[in-house]
Order: sequence, then C-alpha cells, then structure tokens
Amino acid sequence: MLRAMTNASRFDRGHTDELLTFLTESPTPYHAVATAARLLEKAGFRQVEETAAWEGGTGGRYVLRGGALIAWYVPEGAGAAAPFRIVGAHTDSPNLRVKPVPDTGANGWRQIAVEIYGGTLLNTWLDRDLGLAGRLSLRDGTTRLVNVDRPLLRVPQLAIHLDRQVNDGLKLDRQRHMTPVWGLGSPREGDLLDFLAGECGAGVSAADITGWDLMTHSVEPPAYLGRERELVAGPRMDNLLSVHAGAAALAAAAGRTDLAHVPVLAAFDHEENGSQSDTGADGPLLGTVLERSVFARGGSYEDRARAWAGTVCLSSDTGHAVHPNYAERHEPGHHPMPNGGPILKANVNQRYATDGTGRAVFAAACERADVPWQHFVSNNGMPCGTTIGPITAARHGIATVDIGVAILSMHSARELCGADDPFLLANALAAFLAG
Repeated sequence: MLRAMTNASRFDRGHTDELLTFLTESPTPYHAVATAARLLEKAGFRQVEETAAWEGGTGGRYVLRGGALIAWYVPEGAGAAAPFRIVGAHTDSPNLRVKPVPDTGANGWRQIAVEIYGGTLLNTWLDRDLGLAGRLSLRDGTTRLVNVDRPLLRVPQLAIHLDRQVNDGLKLDRQRHMTPVWGLGSPREGDLLDFLAGECGAGVSAADITGWDLMTHSVEPPAYLGRERELVAGPRMDNLLSVHAGAAALAAAAGRTDLAHVPVLAAFDHEENGSQSDTGADGPLLGTVLERSVFARGGSYEDRARAWAGTVCLSSDTGHAVHPNYAERHEPGHHPMPNGGPILKANVNQRYATDGTGRAVFAAACERADVPWQHFVSNNGMPCGTTIGPITAARHGIATVDIGVAILSMHSARELCGADDPFLLANALAAFLAG
C-alpha cells in the first residue's frame, strides 16, 4: 500500500491513485471501515469480535463497530506495558441522510425526506447527481451494505428567473429547499425500501428490512485537476484522506521487528456532530480496545497505566489551505499551501491539542520521513474549528497532536487538495508509527 519514498521519486502518485479508489469505494462510514479492513487484511491483520475472549500474542488485529474501526499491531517482544502510538481520524462527512419515514413528495414529484448531517455547505448539494448508500438492518439480526452508485436523486435549485436576487445571496431553508427528487408521481409508503431490496438482489425483501442508516453521495468520481494535474478534487476527503493514509501507514508497520510500542489506527464515526456516540471519539471504544489489548497480553492495571503514560496520538484531520479569493480570512503569517506537506494545527484555547512537546514529536517524524510540513493557526478574528484531538487527550489522558492536510472547500460535496499531500501525510504517519 505504502511505497517507500526516495529523493529520486519523492511524490508517489500511485498512493494518490489508491486514495481515489478508496474514496469511490467508501460512500459512507460503514463502507469506509469495510474498505480499510480489506486493506489491512492484505497486510495480515485479522478481525476480532468484541463479544469474544481475546488472546494475547503478536500480529495485527482490528475491531469493527458500525462506522468505526480500531486496528493495532503487536510486535514481537511487546510487553504488556508497551506504549501505543496512535493515528486518529474520522470516517464521517457532512451530507444528506434519509429520515425514518423517507417517502414523500408534492405536486406530482416523488421525493426522499432527508436530514442535514454535520456542518454541510448546502449549496454544494444543489443540481448534483446523487447516489444513495449505507447500512440496512435485517429482520434476522444481520446487516447489509448497499451502494447505489449511479444518478438516483437530485436537489434542484430554483431557476434564476424565479429568484432574480439569487446572486446577491442564496438563502436555503434546510427543511423546504433540500428535499431531493427521484421520480414523478405520487409518493407511496414503502417505495424506497422496495427499491433498496431490489438493489440487494435475491434473498432480501422489503419486509426483511427493519432498520437503515442511509445517506446521499455525489456520483461524480474523484479526479486529478489542474494544468499539471497537481490537485485532486473529490468527495469526503475530510476525512477519508486521513483514514486511508493511516491504514497505509499501519500496514507498513506490520511485520517490523524493531518496534518498542504498539502502533494503532483509530478511525471514529460522528466527528462532524460532536463525537458523542458509541462509535465516536468521545465514547469508550478506543479506551476499551487498548485496555483489552493490555490485559490480553497478561497485563495488570499498573501495566495499563504505564502504557497510557507513554502513549502518543497523532489526530489527523484536514485543515484549511489559504484561499486565493479570501486570503483575508486566514492568519497572515500562516498560509498553508497544497503540496507543501502535512500541517501542524495549533490553538492555545485547546480547539486543537498540540503543544510544544507534541510539535517536537511531529517534527521528528517528518524529519525521519524527509517530509516537509507547515503550520496552521486560525485568524484571531475567526472562530477556530476542532476535531477528535482534544477529545482524545481529555478522555484518555493521552498526549495528542493535531495534524492533517490543507484543503479547500472543506465540508463541500466535493473538496480539493494537493495531489502530493496524501502520500506525504502517509509517509509522516508511517515514520511516527515506526517511532
């Protein structure tokens, strides 16, 4: 997955090609963790069930829960008190999600009722061909992933002839204006479930579907952009770019015999709405998995405390590249650029968890990987965003550093980053996990 970086061939577009495939195959958090798990399995990782007793021993393991994945690699000779090196990321992105009673419509149009998830740039979902994907819960207790990756839905914008002031400022009512159409005629209860049962193929009927977690996605594939193809445009780079880089870095760590710590990938769901869920960073999942790993290796509570004290987490999420048309919104002395390498994110009010010690850890990893890096800090006159870094630090008492890749159009249905930055990030993460 992760090709060694050399001075002769520094920017490996093969990694970015793999990212584009990962984005396409991961329209939802549930698909993202399944895709990441397949990548890790190629490196020898195996799934363990949370309900089973865990054995000690070396090797790579992972846990799946909903749209979250925790994976770790126990090297030869790792004692129960071995510290962890964690790459943290999140699998969810702002989008439109299907309501519990989905079938609706008006004035001869069949529509699907949706709810707004996260801090979505609403206008980017207008007049865009949308697919539908997610997780179906079946009557027998199993789940089934579904992905309708073709034009199925569309949120049509009002024509300029009917809103002459639209270019003076578009105002969208989240309830009235964001309902997508998917056909003509009168809405009928059960329409969507009938359709999805057909998409699942033989063996699944609408009556079998008793629950669902469904969301829309743009069917336009990710692509290289620009005169020199130096940019990448695509969906869900916030934050599947980091999930993919983290999986590549962890796979690269598997098999190493010189590790004095346990490398980990923690990919959480629900970051975009606060992380407070059983699969979010503010839930107990990470702590429970790490603790069970210590105990499975014969450790005690004392070993657990020692392991935590030596643990470091790089929380990898996207950040803002300087916008050429809105440069005044950025901090004048900190203008991260695409293809300038990963960014170190800092905020003294703890919207990011980075401190001087964390900066040194990140700088050392980038130096070992021969990767350039940049600073990010918000303009004092603008509110600063946040991510899973401060949550991880506060919940688990783990030293945490917030980093990422600089992008434009964050929270759009289609975002933009430098084509070299995914590979640079993955190499920095690999160097960090290698210690």
